[in-house]
Parts: sequence; structure tokens; C-alpha cells
Amino acid sequence: MNSLIELQGITRSYRLGGDELKVLKGISLRIEEGEFVAIMGPSGSGKSTLMQILGLLDRPTSGKYHLLGQDVSGLSDDQGAILRSRTIGFIFQMFNLLARTSALDNVALPMIYSGAPDREQRALDVLKQVGLEDRLHHRPNELSGGQQQRVAVARSLVNHPKIIFADEPTGNLASDQAEGILNQLKLLNLSGITIIMVTHEPDIAAHAKRIIRIKDGMIVADELTALGDKDSSEGGVAVKTAVRTRSELKLDLSHPHASLAEFREFSASALRALGANKGRSALSMLGILIGVAAVIAMLAIGKGAQKSIEGRLASLGSNLVMLFPGAPSARGVRGAAGDSSRLTLLDSKAIRGLSPGIKDLYPEAEGNVRVVFGAKNTVTEMQGVTPSYASMRNAVPIYGRFFTAREDLIKDRVVVLGTTVVRDLFGTENPLDKTVKINRINFRVIGILPSKGASGFNDQDDMIVAPINTAMKRVLGTQYLHEMAIECASPETIQPVIAEIRRFLRHRHRLPDYKEDDFNLRDMTQMQATLSETTRTMSMLLGFVAAISLIVGGVGIMNIMLVSVNERTREIGLRKAVGAPRRAILAQFLLESAALSTLGGVLGILLGASISLGLSAFAGWSAVVTPQAVLLAFAFSTGVGVLFGFWPARKASLLSPIEALRYE
Repeated sequence: MNSLIELQGITRSYRLGGDELKVLKGISLRIEEGEFVAIMGPSGSGKSTLMQILGLLDRPTSGKYHLLGQDVSGLSDDQGAILRSRTIGFIFQMFNLLARTSALDNVALPMIYSGAPDREQRALDVLKQVGLEDRLHHRPNELSGGQQQRVAVARSLVNHPKIIFADEPTGNLASDQAEGILNQLKLLNLSGITIIMVTHEPDIAAHAKRIIRIKDGMIVADELTALGDKDSSEGGVAVKTAVRTRSELKLDLSHPHASLAEFREFSASALRALGANKGRSALSMLGILIGVAAVIAMLAIGKGAQKSIEGRLASLGSNLVMLFPGAPSARGVRGAAGDSSRLTLLDSKAIRGLSPGIKDLYPEAEGNVRVVFGAKNTVTEMQGVTPSYASMRNAVPIYGRFFTAREDLIKDRVVVLGTTVVRDLFGTENPLDKTVKINRINFRVIGILPSKGASGFNDQDDMIVAPINTAMKRVLGTQYLHEMAIECASPETIQPVIAEIRRFLRHRHRLPDYKEDDFNLRDMTQMQATLSETTRTMSMLLGFVAAISLIVGGVGIMNIMLVSVNERTREIGLRKAVGAPRRAILAQFLLESAALSTLGGVLGILLGASISLGLSAFAGWSAVVTPQAVLLAFAFSTGVGVLFGFWPARKASLLSPIEALRYE
């Protein structure tokens, strides 16, 4: 027969404070293929420690451990997990079944880590083999002690192990149940599986073929039982069924590839863990939910403000220079635009042909007027402009038309209305070709301006536009302009045009060098860029402040995951014992953390979008929820879960199998 297990001088000691506790003291042992061995000894003798080293759950302090001729005492944790998954089955005294998992899933658990095919069918077959085909979907708390132990037996068999380690397999069972488990072990041994059982009861050990007695960490006896003597006299019938060639028993330490079954198991485990602690999970998600909702709402408000400003800037046109009367340094009443105007229509005509860099311009005179239609009236702002206004200010009427240069020249009484004025005076009635009274003068409505929107107390649609000559001579009674808009041919021509206009107006207004300008030139492109940049900065600041709450939520998740690792330490030990490598434990707890943050993120996105819509509807704030903001918040929330869940997950993955199984 080939030696399955060979120990040479195995010791195991532990550090307790400054003292060294020696549990095993130079164990040397050989176990052949197909044996049924019982390891006996009083409590504290070292028998469980010896079995844990044999089962690769623990490492010897010194000595050599050969399994199938290969030294396995120095294997890495993951190599040990692979070997346990493919070679070893465990039957624990406390059963160690996953509490929230069915019998079928408990049995299939080792196959997930070994990468075995047809997992469900194989688990079903071994459950039938131990007589539990009618308990497939029962959880451990729905099974008797004997049934739970039979589930543990089935789990130990599911990966076709070469060795089964049974640690006090009947310790928590009634005598009739214990007899059934022992008979099951005998049948497994007859099928060719090597059985190594730890017990302190002589009548239980008598079912084995060989008894190894340990006392104070040393082997004091190694003897065959009556069953072992019988097998020897019969030529090793039972053992012969177990003899396989060394090539068949060759150790395979290659890593199985990550599988969809692994992902499903980890996902299901994460959901079970979240469902088992609903209140705690909800509180953990609350931090992420609030953070994501704040990010969505703040970004929506910032984006809405940016869109609103961009819309208003677009209504100004492009490459504009605005010319206002009055000295730039003036303050108070004198500084109010138009109060001491020195700009006239003649100035606008002279400036139009001043430079080839000037593409177009329009002068503007304005004032408040009362507009009456039938029994309705409103006070609004009249702007007198030239026809160039329509193209320069993106103000081509959505209905009707703009006035012509001839209508301006003959001072025709035509007017184009803003949408707010249309709503106040006409409601749903069509205003085109209707006559309205402006300061008691009849005007014919020829068009409706496109809506520009409102911001706070400034409604850009509460206005009317008329030919400038008509407005100045017939209504406003003024000869001075309120402002002038000059459109430059390109951004490069803006500064030369400003310099040329400044030189021209100072000369035209006869200003000596020691006097400041009596006009004010503003480059609107610079203002647009400044406003846009300011809005973007504010949006980023709002998003950053909101993201801080996500960080706080992430810390909450990390705390909860650390608690979860402590609560489920024995489960981690079991998974490692049946073959889970470090990456599997790491992935499982990362998935659980990510599930918490992702679910919180989804709910946060819905809440944030609702808040944004509410602010837009009830407060009148412009709020725009963009797909980019949703994706950013979702990715960030998931990333927070993974980032803050990594430390607890890594802590779980680094636990020693035996230390985790011993955890109380």
C-alpha cells in the first residue's frame, strides 16, 4: 500500500504572553490509503490540534508533513485551500452549517470553490445517499441534530474526497443517531475513503480499524482494533477497494478560475446577510442615500444655474461689446445708465462705419410704459431698437415678424411683444394684428418674441420692442440712447474695436487727456467667460460639499462591515475549511459592501432627482438632472462601498481557518 500521510517530528506550540505552550511534541506517524483511524486522548492532549494539522487547517511549528509523497507543511493559505477543496472532507462536531442556507446549498458549498460541474445534481445525489432527499430545502434550524450531522456528512462527500476528517462526529447526538453516523462512516471507508476520526470515547473509537492514543502531545499507543485485525487476516478486502495508483492521487494545486456560480453564491450570501439585519443595513445605506441625493440635487442646481446663465448670455449674441453712457467711475444716481446720456443716434451711425472689425450694431432707448388691450393693462419695459436687434440678440419672433428698416424710418406704430406681456393681456387669444394702446397711442402687434426666461425678479419676457425712432419720438420723448450693442467680426477684433471706439468718442466728445471717459465700454465675451467659469466653480464646490456626506456614509459602511466580519467569523472559517481561497472571501465581503452602497446609491439618485424636481416646481429654481451626474453619483457611491469595504474584507480574507472556526 502507498503511504497517504506521513508525519516526521511534527511540533505545535503557541505563545501565551511571554510563555510558550507546547501542544504537540515531535509527532511521527504514517497513515495508509483506505484506513479508518481513530485518534483518542483526554481533553488537552493535542488530538484536535493534530487533526487540524492533518486537515491543513493549521500549520506545524516544525517538522515535515507529507501528503501523497509531497511536503505540504509549507503550503500557502490558498494552496492549502485548494488541496482541502479537492482532497479533504470535514465533519465537524458542531456541524458548522450556514444558518440562513438550505441543506442543498450547504452541501453544494465546497463545489463552488473547487469549480466542480453539475453542482446541484451532485449535491442532490449525496443528500439522497445519506437519506435526506425530503429535506433538500430545509434550513439547519428546521432539522434535527442527526439530520444536521448527515448534511455535514453529505457536504464532506460532495467533492469526492480522498480523506475525511471527523472531529467528534457523534459528540452532540443521541446514541441511536450516533450509531447511524458511525455506520455511514464505515460505509464510506468501505468505498475506499480514508477516515480519520477524533474522539475521546472508547466505544466510538472501537468502530475504527486503528486507534492512535495521544497524551501530553505525544503518541503513547498505536494499535489495530478487532476490525483492523480482521481486515488484515482477510487480506485487506476493505483496503483493496481503496487502493489507487499514485497518479490517480496526484496533488493538483492549480487555481480554479472564478466562476459564475461563485459570483451567484457571493451575491446570494450578501443579500442574505443584508436581509438578516434589515435595520442595521438600512441605517448603513442611509448615509450613502443622503450623500448621493445631496450630490444629485447640488449638481442639478448648479447645472440649472449654468444653463440659465448660458441661456441669458446666448440671448446677448456673440462677440458683443456694450457701450453705455456715463463715466465708469461714477457712483450713485449719476452712475445710473442713461441718466446723463451723451450717446445719440448720430453716434451710432458714426460708429457703424468706424472699423472693418464692426460687423453690426444696434442702438437702444428704453423706458417703462403702460400697455392696454381691452379691459386689461400692464406696465412693462419698452425697448426702442433697430432691425439688427433680431439677429444680434437671437430675438427672431416665434410668431409673426420683426419690424423693417422702412417702418423704423417712417416711425410706424408697430410693436413686438414679449411672452409675459402676451399672457397678461391676451391669455390664450392670438395677439397678432391686434391693436394695443401704449401710453394712449395705438400700436399694431406684428410679432411675439421667443421666451428668454426669468430669474428672481428679472423677467426677460416682460418687455415690448418697437422701432427706435418710433419709441424715441412718439412714446419716450428722448433724444439720447440708453445703450448701444456692437457685434465684432471675430473675438480677435474685439480689443481693437474697443480701442478705436474709445479714441473716436473721446475726440467726438472733446474730452482732454486729464478727463476720464464719459462712456463705458464692456467686453461681453469676457463677462460670459467669467460667469460661466464662476458657475462651473460653484457647481464643483456644491458637488464637493455633497460628496463629503458620501465619505461619511462610507465610514458607516466600513464600521458595519467590521461588525459583520466579527459576527460571521465562524462562517468565514467554515468557508476556508471547505476550500475558499482568500480572493473568494475578499470578493464576498466586497460584494456585500458594494451591494449596500449600490442600493443606497440607487435610492439616493431617486431621492435627489425628486428633490431637484421639487425645487424646480415649487421654489422656481432651475435644476437640471443630467445622465452624467447620475452616472457620477452611482459610480462614486459604488466606489465608496468598495473602498471602505476593502479593509474589513481583507481582514476577513486573512483569518486563519482554525482560528476562525474556534471563534466564539
